[in-house]
Amino acid sequence: MSESRSKIHLVMGGRVKDPRGLEFENLDQIDLVGVYPDYEEAEEAWRSKAQQTVDDAEMKYVVVHMHKLLEPDLPEDA
Repeated sequence: MSESRSKIHLVMGGRVKDPRGLEFENLDQIDLVGVYPDYEEAEEAWRSKAQQTVDDAEMKYVVVHMHKLLEPDLPEDA
């Protein structure tokens, strides 16, 4: 990977309308956990938050691959 490019990841979560989906109930109440420089750190943060809400099926945390949104044509191994 090029040193100038960072495959940043966002970890966020909130209450979803359907536990099988990703439609959040209230975007004003999204928990923005943080932005991480690689998937491994993002996954660690996601696991921590997901574990805290494991008993609440309507709470969902996700890892968003920001680099895929910012540079959709960037190959995975770049």
